Amino acid sequence: MPATKFILPDLVSHCKFDIHMNRHRKQVTTETKKWLFKGDNLHGKKRDAYHGLKAGLLTAMCYPTAGCPQLRVCNDFLTYLFHLDNLSDDMDNRGTRSTADVVLNSLYHPYTFRSSSRVGKMSQDFYKRLIPTASAGTQQRFIETCDFFFQSVTQQAQDRANGVVPDLESYIALRRDTSGCKPCWALIEYANNLDIPDEVMEHPIIRSLGEATNDLVTWSNDIFSYSVEQSKGDTHNMIPVVMKEEGLDLQSAVDFVGSLCKQSIDRFNDDRANLPSWGPKIDRDVAIYLDGLADWMVGSLHWSFETERYFGKNGRTVKKTGIVNLLPRRS
Repeated sequence: MPATKFILPDLVSHCKFDIHMNRHRKQVTTETKKWLFKGDNLHGKKRDAYHGLKAGLLTAMCYPTAGCPQLRVCNDFLTYLFHLDNLSDDMDNRGTRSTADVVLNSLYHPYTFRSSSRVGKMSQDFYKRLIPTASAGTQQRFIETCDFFFQSVTQQAQDRANGVVPDLESYIALRRDTSGCKPCWALIEYANNLDIPDEVMEHPIIRSLGEATNDLVTWSNDIFSYSVEQSKGDTHNMIPVVMKEEGLDLQSAVDFVGSLCKQSIDRFNDDRANLPSWGPKIDRDVAIYLDGLADWMVGSLHWSFETERYFGKNGRTVKKTGIVNLLPRRS
């Protein structure tokens, strides 16, 4: 008898960082909504899904100290990324590639590239607002990681079309890019007006801290989104990967992924306790950057029960009981 429900691991109490909220949340949420819906973008159910998404809440918790213009860019990007996700979910890899071409050309050539597509215009619009205050290193990291995102989403589309369930090691490597987290980490630098030297950002311990955060955010997301994704027959999720590779039933696979999530939080705390020093100015900026990663960890966990993306209107009940009832498979 196939499983009809599962119990969530308690990640919220394992993640002991304080929750913060940006005071510009309401204003920026209103502005992003106007920006997204401009020119009659998105109709009917897609508009309803936008309201249920509550991207403004996620952005406000993940960039709590950003000024209003910076928060607006971050919120525009996150909102747009969720809609890109919806676009790429229904695309074959050719469609993903053409979207990637338009977006990357818009970012690499924000003042000269011409595109009639909505996605191209939106990319240029938010990126032009980022450029004036983002350091050269931040801009480079943002664009490069967007490039990695599209390369990995193309691979994901190919796997989906071919019905491939990757092995765990390949999945973990690919998921670190399909998550879209890496550009969001560059936005922590932008949101806080940081200018951290490239050699510091590329230091193994800083990279490890970013990776631990990415793993917690994305693997916990795989648990939270599993019910919706299995109803659509989507296999780009750690739970089916682990079920296949380890020969586990659903609850055991959820517990396995939950344990890895807790290890990611522990890894972050261990790495942070072993940071080298680069001198007072850089150490201050690095501390702000790492606070930003911690905000992402705790913010994304709590947001997952507030958004309607994973549990509909039952998020708070699921948070309290830990019980997820599986949605029926769509025919």
